Amino acid sequence: MDLNNAVVVVTGANRGLGRRIAEQLLERGAKVYAGARRPETVDLPGAVPLRLDITDPESVRAAAAAAPDATVLVNNAGISTHTPLVAGELGRVRLEMDTHFFGTLQVTRAFAPVIEGNGGGSILNVLSVLSWFHPAGVGAYSAGKAAAWALTNSVREELEPRGIQVSALHVGYMDTDMAADIDPAQKIDPAAVAAQALEGLEKGTPEILADEVTRQVKQGLGVVTG
Repeated sequence: MDLNNAVVVVTGANRGLGRRIAEQLLERGAKVYAGARRPETVDLPGAVPLRLDITDPESVRAAAAAAPDATVLVNNAGISTHTPLVAGELGRVRLEMDTHFFGTLQVTRAFAPVIEGNGGGSILNVLSVLSWFHPAGVGAYSAGKAAAWALTNSVREELEPRGIQVSALHVGYMDTDMAADIDPAQKIDPAAVAAQALEGLEKGTPEILADEVTRQVKQGLGVVTG
């Protein structure tokens, strides 16, 4: 898919990876709707700020109506509460699932008819290496991303006949606010991840693996040990 003249909605575009993706899309000549719960925080010249809270159904419906020319959706918005599943507060676990699974699903359901009506296009879901690797301390986040991976695979099959390709981006730690406490040596530049994501989206790659850790974990899936 040619992104140069695409019309792209990026959720969570006011910071982190979402901002880098929106920035690089603008550099390619795409029109970008930069989604954020507080659109006044979007500071990218040329981007169209779009009020969008992916956990609020009314906000999602309004955003889809405000971007009727969209041909690409990047489901990037996310949170990390660092909550374990058994000992953690259940409300925080629900928040992770409401964001990563139900939020992604709500936005996809709202924009799929828009993209189809504009002749088809693409959806990119930003996932994680923790879709496949589930440390106890971030159990809620891992469960949410694992659910989002299942969502992505199912939606890919469902939307293909409607002219919409669906890709997933998997990555480990990036140098963003969400990973501020992580050793810098373990983090990858989000600008480099954004470039890989857009390259994979253009090629129609189903799963884009952005770093070596992610590639190793994916390769080990299904390997029986012990």
